[in-house]
Parts: sequence; structure tokens; C-alpha cells
Amino acid sequence: MTVDLLFSWLSSLTSTIEDSSILLLVAIIIPCVALFLVMAVNAIVMVYVERKVAAFMQDRVGPMGQGVGLHAGKWGLLQTVADALKLLTKEDIIPEKADKFLFILAPFVIFIGAFIAIVAVPFGETVIVADFNIGIFYILAMGSLGVIGIIIAGWSSNNKWSLYGGMRSAAQIVSYEIPAGLSIIVIIMLTGTLSMQGIIEYQSGGMGNWIIFANPFAFIAFLIYFISVIAETNRTPFDIPEAESELVGGFHTEYSGMRWSFFFLSEYANMLVVCAVAAAGFLGGWHSPIPGYFDSNGWGIFWMLSKIVFLIFIMMWFRWTFPRLRVDQLMNVCWKVFLPISLINIFGVGVWTLIFG
Repeated sequence: MTVDLLFSWLSSLTSTIEDSSILLLVAIIIPCVALFLVMAVNAIVMVYVERKVAAFMQDRVGPMGQGVGLHAGKWGLLQTVADALKLLTKEDIIPEKADKFLFILAPFVIFIGAFIAIVAVPFGETVIVADFNIGIFYILAMGSLGVIGIIIAGWSSNNKWSLYGGMRSAAQIVSYEIPAGLSIIVIIMLTGTLSMQGIIEYQSGGMGNWIIFANPFAFIAFLIYFISVIAETNRTPFDIPEAESELVGGFHTEYSGMRWSFFFLSEYANMLVVCAVAAAGFLGGWHSPIPGYFDSNGWGIFWMLSKIVFLIFIMMWFRWTFPRLRVDQLMNVCWKVFLPISLINIFGVGVWTLIFG
């Protein structure tokens, strides 16, 4: 009898563990699929928008319908989708002398860095996968993984242009992470928290309470952060690691097909993440600029996405406005301009807080 009871208890325990494992698996898979769809849709939309922005700034029409050129869909809306499908079906070529394992691994390392950073990005008051108490620190840390994948891609390709691009990227991203991180310290000093939702809650009550307008030092911190993350995402005028006119294509010269598309999927995901941090940290996040109006959950998502899209547009505007910097100019701006200003900025915020509260 005792043996039968023990067997029955063990059977029920095993069933409970199996049910818990299935629930845990489902709880992991659903957010992962949702985040991947966010990354994919973001890349498709942003590529189309960037083509249109570039066209307007250069007095062109950009992707249009069937009647103009060979673009897909009305106003060329399906052109990016067609390009994505083309990349997925292209031949995947691995150079004969490349380090095959690292060559295959590199795009996924870059992708994973961008993917897991989105986990802590709040798109609304309740629209967030994980609200870590160190959310902003987590995002900065996970965003740094991308440089590892870029170095691996450049080294494993066995191509001198790819290697140059990888080494440039390491120097550039590691350098500009310092002023970007110091600018984030200004936010932490003012809010007293590392939680993304906590930082946004601090800025409730309208545009006047946004951190960017808190004091002159906060505004300078926003400018330094925004320019630094443009450099971190390898966007023009800081696209030294993939400068086509110098390095053919930079660290992804030897890549093709789906692996090549992963680099650009990750680039636009990184743009989304860094702009979300800027919107949450300096521009009030999902709060309405008008206190007491348009501040429901639905409006919160609208405000957050609007601020992110606006900042991404500014990045695209920069690309078609400013010429590419030289490597020495790029590093001089970081170490001789942004770093000293960032350190003075932190001191200034401390003094301002002591005097004005």
C-alpha cells in the first residue's frame, strides 16, 4: 500500500513538473517570437522609410509603384519585403579560407545582442517584456555584445578589408560607449533609479518635467548621448567600420544571403533600442507632453513610438546631410571633446541639484 501511494505521488509530481516545464517553455517562446517580429517589422519599415527620406533629400522619388521603375507594390511599399525574400533565397557563400565556425557564428552574436536588449525596452506603461530594476544598465551592457560579433566577422572572413572594418569598429564602439554611459549617469543622478519604468515615471506631469529640460547640463547630456549612439550604431557620419568608399563593405564584405541580412536587421534593431533609451531617459517616455491629456495606455504607446520614430528620422537625416569623418577626427571628437564635456556635465548636474534641489 505504501509503495502504491509513493508511486502515485511520484507520478503526480512528474506530471506537475512536466506541466510546469511546458508552461515555462511557452512563456519563453511567446515573448521571443513577439520580439523577433518587432525586429523584423522594424527593419522592413525603417529600410523603406530610409529610402524615402534619402530620396526626398536628394530630390528623387525613391521606391515607387509599378509605373515607375521596377519596384513592388503601390508606392513601392512591398519593395523591402521583396528584397528580404530575395536575400532569404540567395546562395549562402562561405569563403574557402574563412574560419567557417566563427564566420557562421558572427551574425548571430550581433543579432542576439540587439535581440536581448529589446527585452527591457518599455513601449508603454504595461508593454514591456521585463522591467528590470537595473533596466537601463542592462540595455547598455547587452548592446555592447554587438562589437564582439563585428570583430569575429572581420577576423573570420580572412579578408583584409573585413579585418580593418572589425578593428575600426572595436575602437569606435568601445570609445563612444564611454561618453554615452556618462550621459546616462546624468539621468540616474536626477531620477535615483536604474529602472526604465522608474525613470519614465519620474518625468510624469508634462513636457516641463522631461529630463532634457531639467537643467542645461541635462540638455547637453542628451546631445552627447544621441551623437555617441549614432557612432555606436555605425551610422553616417560615423560609419567608419563599413565605409564603402574605403573598405568595400567593411566587416560584412564576404557575407551574402541571409547572414548578410542579419547585420542590417541588427543595425536597425540597435537604432530602435538606443532611440528608445533616449526617448525614455530624456523625452518623457510614454508620457504625454500635455499634462492630463492623451495619457491613457493606448496613447502612451503612441507617444513612445512617436518619439522613437522622430529620433530615428534624425539619424537618417544626419546620414544624408553630413560627410563621413576620418578615423582620427572620429576619435578626437570622442576623447578630446565628448569625454571632457561629459565629466564636467556630471559635476555640473551635481552642483545644480545641490543649489536648486
